[in-house]
Amino acid sequence: MIVLRPAVADSSGVTIWLKPNRALSRRGMRRLIVALAVLALATGVWGGWQGNVFAPLFAALEAGAMAVALAVAWRAGDCSERITLGAAALEVSWLPGHRQVSFQPYWVRARLEDGENGHRRLLLASHGRELEIGTFLAEPERVALWRKLKILLGGNHDQPHGWIN
Repeated sequence: MIVLRPAVADSSGVTIWLKPNRALSRRGMRRLIVALAVLALATGVWGGWQGNVFAPLFAALEAGAMAVALAVAWRAGDCSERITLGAAALEVSWLPGHRQVSFQPYWVRARLEDGENGHRRLLLASHGRELEIGTFLAEPERVALWRKLKILLGGNHDQPHGWIN
């Protein structure tokens, strides 16, 4: 998901938030975990009633492992990237965490490259440094972000670089 603030694509003080898409809310995820745990435990109880005395124990272990795995997957979806473009700097910050990379906005270029498995990579490049952004975005979102960045960064390149006509 791409959130652009302010809504006007003005190159002075634009912030772009990149967040992974989530199909469920936190409440929905909790309900899913409870429903799957109840089904696993019911299956284990039914297996125990049929004569498998270890089925309820394994069902409880499976329900716990499944709940932990889904919680870990949910927390992995908390990652996000914040791209702030101002007159003095283009900064990319990763959340959670404190990692931050800064570029001089006049020289930075956004480009798409073919990557592994047919997926394209969105790169910010400046002065020999490259930074891949939006790795968790879907392919159409990555292309849309590339187009937005080209528009936002294009406003910085209006003046000639000292070329004599």
